[in-house]
Amino acid sequence: MYHVIQYWPLRLITQNSLPSMCLKVMLSRPIAFAQIWKSWFSIHSLVGNKNIILMGPPGAGKTTVGRIVGQKLDCPVIDIDDDVLETTWNMSVSEKLQDVGNEQFLEEEGKALLKFSASGSVVSLTGSNPMHAASMQHMRKNGIVVYLDVPTTVIMSRLKSMKVDRIVGQSSGISLKDILQLRKQFYKRWYDIRVLCGGDIAAEVVAEKVLEAVKRYQNSELETFISTRSSRSGRSMEKSSHKYFSDVVTEGLAPDGGLFVPERGLPQFTAGEWQSLIGATYIERAQVILERCIHPADIPASKLAEIIGTAYGENFTCSKIAPVRRLAGNQFLLELFHGPTASFKDFALQIVPHIFAHCIPRSCNYLVLVATSGDTGSAVLDGFSRLHDTDKQRIAVMNFFPEDGVSPIQKSQMIGCQKENAWSVGVKSDFDFCQTAIKQIFTNSDYTGFLTVEYGTALAAANSINWARLLPQVVYHASAYLDLVHQGIIPFGSHVDVCIPTGNFGNILAALYAKMMGIPIRKCICASNENNVLTDFIRTGVYDLRERKLIPTFSPAVDILKSSNLERYLHLIANEDGQLVTQLYSQLENQGHFQLPNDLLEKLQRDLVAGWCSEEDCLAAIHSVYSTTGYILDTHTAVAKVVADRLQDRTCPIIISSTAHYSKFAPAILRALRIAEINQNPLSQLHLLSSYSPLPPVHWGLLETLKKTGNEDHQVCAADMSMLMSHIETLIQNHFMKVF
Repeated sequence: MYHVIQYWPLRLITQNSLPSMCLKVMLSRPIAFAQIWKSWFSIHSLVGNKNIILMGPPGAGKTTVGRIVGQKLDCPVIDIDDDVLETTWNMSVSEKLQDVGNEQFLEEEGKALLKFSASGSVVSLTGSNPMHAASMQHMRKNGIVVYLDVPTTVIMSRLKSMKVDRIVGQSSGISLKDILQLRKQFYKRWYDIRVLCGGDIAAEVVAEKVLEAVKRYQNSELETFISTRSSRSGRSMEKSSHKYFSDVVTEGLAPDGGLFVPERGLPQFTAGEWQSLIGATYIERAQVILERCIHPADIPASKLAEIIGTAYGENFTCSKIAPVRRLAGNQFLLELFHGPTASFKDFALQIVPHIFAHCIPRSCNYLVLVATSGDTGSAVLDGFSRLHDTDKQRIAVMNFFPEDGVSPIQKSQMIGCQKENAWSVGVKSDFDFCQTAIKQIFTNSDYTGFLTVEYGTALAAANSINWARLLPQVVYHASAYLDLVHQGIIPFGSHVDVCIPTGNFGNILAALYAKMMGIPIRKCICASNENNVLTDFIRTGVYDLRERKLIPTFSPAVDILKSSNLERYLHLIANEDGQLVTQLYSQLENQGHFQLPNDLLEKLQRDLVAGWCSEEDCLAAIHSVYSTTGYILDTHTAVAKVVADRLQDRTCPIIISSTAHYSKFAPAILRALRIAEINQNPLSQLHLLSSYSPLPPVHWGLLETLKKTGNEDHQVCAADMSMLMSHIETLIQNHFMKVF
């Protein structure tokens, strides 16, 4: 065991001025000085004078890992049990616990820790230290707290092998498992960094993971973002030009018209790390995944936990958040419609507003612009309306949607979701015009500069062009796979296919990202409706918009011809060749088409297959599934079901993304179910559907929104850029204080 007293010279050096100490040591013990200098420099280069504080449940391996980390850094190792508590009390920890009992023990333990002082050391806490708030606040002042996150089942097994059947805080009638679960809330409150530790992972490996995690924590400047259209030679080495997570959340679109992507790619999870999440809740999985994708310098772990807890709380009608349901055979539905506005967009747009509010500077107002083909609008409006009142005073949202290009219920929902900081504007055109208009507004520096100078207001984007929109979608694709493993459908490592109704390419891109991060997805199946430009592109490599007009369908959320997020995927498979991406999209803009080089098409077809579904087949699928199972698919899910039936080879399970609740498309559903008399009132249509006792039930949140929608109105404008800009300025004048 390493004791703090053995390393007193190092502690003196870190607490006093280095030059005077060096002189004294050099005159007496030159060899010792060399060793001390090496020790000081090693730990100082990583964390300065701070301590690395290891925290976790009993049996997590804190002491062993701490020794290894200390050896690697050549620095002091302090075990709180042996070097502080037992020295202070002059008795063993077990004797003290027996002497004073649980509650008093925690207080005595906290008092001892409050007197503790060290720097430049590796400190291994006890399993119960985090339960004493004052002492943990004291420890954090000069330390980076690393949480060794070990699954409870693994801890139970380890404690059993160590013949430990009781731990601090465990009273009569409370099981060991229950107290371990209870303690998690305290661990999650205090850590700066989490290190996932699976069941069979060696202490040496954990120590390496700790060091890597601390290096990442200390060096936020490595996690920069680039534009999909930036050339390698043009990427500036100037620190002032670097873009970080907070920047890309705030700015949305890159200045050159490209989309932001992480320069070093996405984080990789080992198989063991994924397996440690098999028994976790959805919120726990989201926390772990997003921590690895968002640097704590942008959002600290404790704040991220608060945001995630708020986003996926009581506003979701299912406690599992994104449950996986067997449909038939080896087909499974990933139900993504349990959020407040009944579509998969809620997964991003319940969390993004809070991320946005945290990241933006306090000195400026922000207007978030959104273009929607249906579901995004109500999800954005609902999400931003749930901000704290102080945030709503400085953040507003304006939603543009095709006035005649969404379902009646979707329109009613968008109108009903308008709040004091959230408005909808119908545009007499299609979604592609709305999306293109917003992109042009963002890249119009004269206009955006005018808004900033005149009104102190900056523009931001909440469409899937914003990087923060994609990350929460990665979570549910990973979670779906882990659920199949947890349910015993497949062992971890077996492959699945996913089939996703696709318009703007964001949802399917998130699945591809999950695959890159280590989820064993074999093929991503892109399902199109009659607007099948993506299907043609994936099959041929030719993206061709010439002579192609948007066709209104029963699945309006994928009535899209220009798929924005496709650009991120092309940048990925082109090995970050921004010049090629710029060339392709310039050709698309100017000539209406482009063709992928053959080598990139081969790469694309290793990841993707595609098919499309007619309107008749969509309705037939809804009727067929309801007739055989009693389950009602929405129109988008039906598109994916038809394509999955055609393209899956049945050698592995397939997860179909159910991206919206059927309640949003009641007229089409009633038609598919061959119900002749259809009332034009959206609320009456839902009541009619409910009378059939369908699975799943009619969406409660949607019903409540429609009940509140009475005489509310919304603005409508022509498909004219100047008109959209005028609406934006009027909103700013009405909501934000003008800067004089």
